[in-house]
Amino acid sequence: MTHSTISGSAKMGRAMTHVKGCVQKVHSPDRSLNDSLAGEIQTFLTDEDQLHTYDDLTKVNPVTPTTVLKCLQARYRVKVFYTHAGCTLVALNPFQPIPDLYSLDVMKEYHCALQPQEAKPHIFIVAEEAYRNVQGQVEPVNQSLVVSGESGAGKTWTSRCLMKYYATVAASSSVVKSQNTVERIERRVLDSNPIMEAFGNACTLRNNNSSRFGKYIQLQLDRCQVLLGASVQTYLLEKTRVACQPTNERNFHIFYQMMKGATDEQRKEWKMSHGQHFVWLPNAEKSLEEDCFQETIEAMVHLGVNAERQGQIFRILAGLLQLGNVSFCSSADESQPCNLEQQSKDAMQRAAELLRVPTEELQTCLRVRTLKAGKQSVFKPCSQAECSVRRDCLAKTIYAQLFEWLVTFINNSICADKSTWCNFIGVLDVYGFECFQINELEQLCINYANEKLQQHFVAHYLKAQQEEYVSEGLEWSFVKYQDNQSCLDLIEGSPISVFSLLNEESRLNRASDAKKFRIRLEKELCDKANISWDKFSKEPHFSVAHYAGKVDYQIQGMVEKNKDPVPPELIDMLQKADNPLLQQIFADKETESSATKGLSKVTVVSKFKNSLENLMRILHSTTPHYTRCIKPNPECKPLTFKKEEVIMQLEACGIVETIHISAAGFPIRIPFKSFLQRYGLILKYSRFNSGTPSADMEADSVDILPQEVEKLLRVVLQHQTIDLDSEKRNSLVHCGRTKVFLTQLMLDLLEDQRRTILSRCAFSIQCCWLRYQRRRRHIRHRSATLIQAAVRSWRVRRQIQRWNKAAAVIQSTWRKRRALLKSLAEAELDDAKDFIEEDVPVLNPVIRERGSVQLSTIQEPVTVRGWPMGLALASAPSITVSLTATGFQKMMSVMASLNLPSRRGEYKVETNQYTQGLASIRAQPRGSVKMHYQRSPLLYADRHPEQKTDVTGFNEILLEKTL
Repeated sequence: MTHSTISGSAKMGRAMTHVKGCVQKVHSPDRSLNDSLAGEIQTFLTDEDQLHTYDDLTKVNPVTPTTVLKCLQARYRVKVFYTHAGCTLVALNPFQPIPDLYSLDVMKEYHCALQPQEAKPHIFIVAEEAYRNVQGQVEPVNQSLVVSGESGAGKTWTSRCLMKYYATVAASSSVVKSQNTVERIERRVLDSNPIMEAFGNACTLRNNNSSRFGKYIQLQLDRCQVLLGASVQTYLLEKTRVACQPTNERNFHIFYQMMKGATDEQRKEWKMSHGQHFVWLPNAEKSLEEDCFQETIEAMVHLGVNAERQGQIFRILAGLLQLGNVSFCSSADESQPCNLEQQSKDAMQRAAELLRVPTEELQTCLRVRTLKAGKQSVFKPCSQAECSVRRDCLAKTIYAQLFEWLVTFINNSICADKSTWCNFIGVLDVYGFECFQINELEQLCINYANEKLQQHFVAHYLKAQQEEYVSEGLEWSFVKYQDNQSCLDLIEGSPISVFSLLNEESRLNRASDAKKFRIRLEKELCDKANISWDKFSKEPHFSVAHYAGKVDYQIQGMVEKNKDPVPPELIDMLQKADNPLLQQIFADKETESSATKGLSKVTVVSKFKNSLENLMRILHSTTPHYTRCIKPNPECKPLTFKKEEVIMQLEACGIVETIHISAAGFPIRIPFKSFLQRYGLILKYSRFNSGTPSADMEADSVDILPQEVEKLLRVVLQHQTIDLDSEKRNSLVHCGRTKVFLTQLMLDLLEDQRRTILSRCAFSIQCCWLRYQRRRRHIRHRSATLIQAAVRSWRVRRQIQRWNKAAAVIQSTWRKRRALLKSLAEAELDDAKDFIEEDVPVLNPVIRERGSVQLSTIQEPVTVRGWPMGLALASAPSITVSLTATGFQKMMSVMASLNLPSRRGEYKVETNQYTQGLASIRAQPRGSVKMHYQRSPLLYADRHPEQKTDVTGFNEILLEKTL
């Protein structure tokens, strides 16, 4: 088995050593190599017009902080703000809106791309890669998007874009019947952002919309990758900002939104006049884009916060502002509580009315402390400073509990049932690294959180990957990187650390002394390399060397903040308030307050450390995707790039080291079994397969799986038009002891061939299915034809049978009628049988002459037989007789009355119904007589002549007898 060699570090001309996880840079003593490196850098930077074309910094050669910085600066100058840095995406904050950079069309473009990695760098590439991994490109696992950077680098905006992308993409595959539900869930998930930013973000010196809390949002997806809901986890709200705002900074956005967006009716309800000044609202004249009160109201409505509950929330916030205008002055008698000025009394009255608590009880709780002495209570007046501390404590406690209630309400509104979703994509947005002139406990916790995230990045990528390369048998030269484990040991280590000493000091039932605590820190932590002290400083402090720089922390007040004591009498008063919301959010505080007796046993740093450890466990169980937000300048000026500011952030977060490892390493690592399960079909259906049977995918044999993997890789590489030698092959893929190490190019190649085979198989399946359907349709058509023919035959036979039956009935009826008519005729004709003669009698010539007529078509005279025409002709043969007969039956009677010669047994008489009409029968013209031939008076006699007999009816018999 061949091993890949990494030469990226050799190009840098540096030797790399790895010592206990902390890597130190050791420059090569070879001066010629350094000169060569400088020459390569100068050559690379010569063509500045092409620097902005480097979409991926791994293509930069050589990789140095200078070349990386120049590429980022060139791209920033042409308004390209996203750049790949190996496994990390670097995002530069433009500090101005960029049109069409995050539009819906751009989202669809990246979502529908076959290979998003080949598109221009964008935050949507990271989002789409995570979304496709959930879909099971390699194996479906939960994903986490870690957005890190300094305060003001654009983390909040980036997180907002990610959520909007998933709300759009995850709904595109939803069915029509659930479209309304999906839209409602998406809208609620997106509407959680304005509310949490209004109550948890503030304007600081470094950022106009700085997150003063951390949040991890889990977007819950079902098996079809449709967004079903979300859940929000928050970390360490900076509640001290409610009562204490640093210089030139502001309070939380929600207070300014109320001041600038409230109507006159709302101001009257909240007791906030237009010209009123609030101590806890500094820089109120400053207008920000975030001061949009109506947007917050609409988001509350969409999440289900009704008008009544909104009124309760805003009355509480207005009460806190009034509470900030309450100031105390010392009493002349120390045994008496502190006094209030008249303005403070009015503010106290308004605060009590808004909070719905008795004014006297509120004043007493703020000015008098209750001490427990056994079963007795002792009341002790507070000093002026203690009164202010209790006032601030009341405001911080109310605001923190209100914020926690809002988060719980949002989760109840947008969170889906656990049984309905199976995977999630997490978006982490935490406060960035902070370093101010005065840094307190909040900054220590914030920077500690950033240290944990940096350590997660180092442990997951920089350290774990390189160690895995070595353990899997790859020839690897360690890339040097900055490991911050020593800083974490200083802050949270066991048994002695800053947090442990701070907790011990906080649990002592005594007033804290900053100088004594500093001395103890110096004594216990003197052997730690990342902590230092300035012995000449007037204020007790200690300095910590973080990965992003050195920060001085003020010790004064740190122990008290860590205790975070809440007097039990304040909790009791709030539980009895007439405001239903206050009663609800403090209902579960009774046991805690009574058990701790006003002194919280769970310190702030302990609680924050536990919550952060839970977050890290979630991150370690997911596949992380890193986005590094860079702040180009500290003044937040649009399109302004300051090299010193950027290079400091690049070095702090290890971008250069990340590029080295990404360029030389294998970002994709898949176990043999999973690799064969996904790509084994390439070996099965490939035309390069030798025909040998593949190994069982379920087998875990150490010898069989590597052989199958090698065979599969050979088949895949044989599809290439160019034959790859061993070195080029190892630059694309490497087989370790238990895993396959792939570059992105090799993964794309595998996916393309897998997709081709699946398409071919799908085409074969479609052909078989279409053939089956066509055969089935043919069989159905033929069966239908046979059925139709059988049905038609049956119907015809049935119809014929019905016709035969009807004909038989008609014939039978007709025969019966003829028999009846014949019997009736015989009854009328008396003895008509006697007159039937077989031979026609020979007529007397006289009779023949007198009883005949001459027709033009017949030579011999025709004997006329008919009644009464026969009698008339016999008595007056010399007159002309005109015969008029109308109707078929009468015409037949006329024909029967003429004894016409028969031709072949049929009469050949042409009547007026044919071409030659029988107009008249003429004799000698001696006058004329017109007669109307009427019907025979006999009813039943047969007046129609038969063809085979001369006896055609009674008329003829009567005529012959007469004659």
